[in-house]
Amino acid sequence: MRLKKTNPVPLKVLALLALLSMAFMTDVATAETLNFAQAVQRALSQNPDILIAGAQIGQAQAAVRQSDAARLPKVTASINVTRTDDALNAFGLKLSQRNATFNDFGAGEFNPVNPNVLNIAPHSLNYPDAVNNFNTRLEAQLPLYTGGMIEGHAEQARAYLRAAQQGDALARQKVIFDVLRAYEGVHTARAYENVARQARNAAESYVKTTESLFRGGVVVKSDLLSAKVHLEDVKVQQAQAENAVQQALDQLHLLLGMPLAAPLDVAGDVDVRPLEGTLADSQADALKSNPGLAALRNQLDAAQAAIKVARAGKYPQAGLLARVDTNDNAIGFDAHSYTLGGQVSWQLFDGGVVSGGIQRAQASRDEIAARLAQAENGIAYQVADAWRRADEAQRRVMARELAASQAGEAQRLVEKRYANGVTTITELLGAQAQLDKTRADLVAAHYELKVQRANARLAVGRLQPDQL
Repeated sequence: MRLKKTNPVPLKVLALLALLSMAFMTDVATAETLNFAQAVQRALSQNPDILIAGAQIGQAQAAVRQSDAARLPKVTASINVTRTDDALNAFGLKLSQRNATFNDFGAGEFNPVNPNVLNIAPHSLNYPDAVNNFNTRLEAQLPLYTGGMIEGHAEQARAYLRAAQQGDALARQKVIFDVLRAYEGVHTARAYENVARQARNAAESYVKTTESLFRGGVVVKSDLLSAKVHLEDVKVQQAQAENAVQQALDQLHLLLGMPLAAPLDVAGDVDVRPLEGTLADSQADALKSNPGLAALRNQLDAAQAAIKVARAGKYPQAGLLARVDTNDNAIGFDAHSYTLGGQVSWQLFDGGVVSGGIQRAQASRDEIAARLAQAENGIAYQVADAWRRADEAQRRVMARELAASQAGEAQRLVEKRYANGVTTITELLGAQAQLDKTRADLVAAHYELKVQRANARLAVGRLQPDQL
């Protein structure tokens, strides 16, 4: 036998194929595969809600520092430049500069022999020349008693800080819940894709079987056409499942803040354990651990502190003052003086301004208390609802597993009967459709179970990757 001589493949073509192969291998190699904990960490690092919560914590921390600083003395340095010919101020500035003379009193106009000398208005005193003054001042003020205002502001700031921290914890758990749904959504979409692939394999097998039976005269042509139509329908379903996988990955891309073109894959699925104990235990735990409720309780503490701040207006204010001045008619630091003092002030009547502020603060506290009570009832309901839905999902998983097993056995028997020519293609395709449906229902049940268990943990306030 003579072998046919083939033309060798050009080197340029081989080189191009090699480059394409390397490029494909590079794309595959650079695809980032994240497990659930890594996906959560990625999302938490860039999620807008987390960034907002972090900024709110920063504001609250600054407010705490600001309230603590109110207890310390305030030191002020100032430089003031004045030029005036006002009689009182000009004479006072000369005294401050230690430059006052008898002539400033109009001594040159005093005539002791004039019986009306005491009624003469000294021109130098009443119409002085303009005086320049350069004043430098260093002043310290220390509050001694503010009626509880400083303490109230400090309590309010610390309560808001705790509320912001709890708000951050709540935002983080919500992000974790969203990541879980998107992450498991990828696994669920791939499970649907696997169901579609099995359905296509079965449909292709039915076409081959029906073609063989048709050639043998066992079935009519309509059966073959039905099998082919069913195959095309299954191909469409498979394409939809493949698109669903890509859509699930795109959603995860968006949640993680990654470009859609960036290669991304997920590692193993997440096993979400049920909450331990009874429903009543979980509801009681939620009232203690839910960060949203904790944030509201801290806001209530802040509102109570605001009442304390408002009531401070009914009490006296006391403080100390220490001041050092220098005064000169030119730039300099001559004529030193100091001032030490204390002050106590008490506003006895303000027309009801302070009382109105107290009433407004109390109303704000009552509003937050009502919102807290409403939120506590809502969380108790949310826990119960998620608990029941998780229990239903668990039962659904068990039922779907049994249904899938039964449908698989039924499909196997119908397929044998069809191969032996004792049943119709309609019954065969119906059995396969039922098997495909039960498999898809089982996938959906597993996803729903994980989501509802995670939802229950979110309501309780115990949704962390290490707690699943």
